[in-house]
Amino acid sequence: MGKRSLPDTSQNAGPHIPVLLDEVLTALAPLAGARIVDGTFGAGGYSRALLQAGAHVVAIDRDPGVMPFADALTAEFPDSFTFVAGTFSQLDTLAAEHGPIDGVVLDIGVSSMQLDEADRGFSFMRDGPLDMRMSGQGESAADLVNTLDAEPLANLLYAFGEERKSRRIAQFIVAARETAPITTTLELAKIIEKAIGRKPGDAHPATRSFQALRIAVNGEFDQLVEGLFAAERLLPEGGRLAVITFHSLEDRIAKRFFDPDKGGPTQSRHLPQVQTEARRWIEVRKPVKAGEAELGRNPRARSSTLRSAQRSDAPARPVRLDGLGVPQVRGAA
Repeated sequence: MGKRSLPDTSQNAGPHIPVLLDEVLTALAPLAGARIVDGTFGAGGYSRALLQAGAHVVAIDRDPGVMPFADALTAEFPDSFTFVAGTFSQLDTLAAEHGPIDGVVLDIGVSSMQLDEADRGFSFMRDGPLDMRMSGQGESAADLVNTLDAEPLANLLYAFGEERKSRRIAQFIVAARETAPITTTLELAKIIEKAIGRKPGDAHPATRSFQALRIAVNGEFDQLVEGLFAAERLLPEGGRLAVITFHSLEDRIAKRFFDPDKGGPTQSRHLPQVQTEARRWIEVRKPVKAGEAELGRNPRARSSTLRSAQRSDAPARPVRLDGLGVPQVRGAA
């Protein structure tokens, strides 16, 4: 048989257009007969394309809202698609009983499907409850905004959102909630805009703060680190991992995970040379950004970056944050 061609991904009937889809399929190839874990299922865009390319897919997601998409793929591909509810930080455990795995794809961050649902509270462009919980459980963004003191709130916005005006924003939030609790997305967005203003043509002033709150509510950096190391434990020699990130903080973690030397201190040639650790990842490819054609049909792809690599035969490392550049909230316990 000849080489099976990749599916046509120029059209997508779902509500969420997966970014860098062709590049992800190439990074995980060959796909015919392969077993792939889609650790961030969402609306199923990557899973569908992988299935159409002949792969078997084990999909994972913690968001109960994805079930209609999972049910549809189960009905369409009953022999090659399996959905497992859970977090991708546990993907090695969740996928263990589904046979040897050849590849893993992780699309980090919030999906356009979640942003478009006002009642999920992710977007400052739509009025809804200030929630942001992907699983619907635990502390919400409203809990953080209404209970944190000004200094820890400012530290959170700076560490997770790289918001340079975090202190002023935190002061305005604390002052506003003295009158009444802040409960909606537009209410918070207006407070932030009042605090730091808005220039024509610039991104919305609430962009970085909403990112920081979402990351904090969902423990996204912890999930990312745990998920990367889970993939390292799960994949055998030759297995492939593809990671799509949407901002510099996530991308830095993925970059240093694949190539620890990128995060290590420069070693002086005058000091005794430290033995280099065995490489867990080889064929580490250069980061890939979306081209103009994709940006034209999917503006969400503008901030996306794909990194991918192949698993070596070295044993998996224990989970560790050292050298990954994971942001830490100053003063946090």
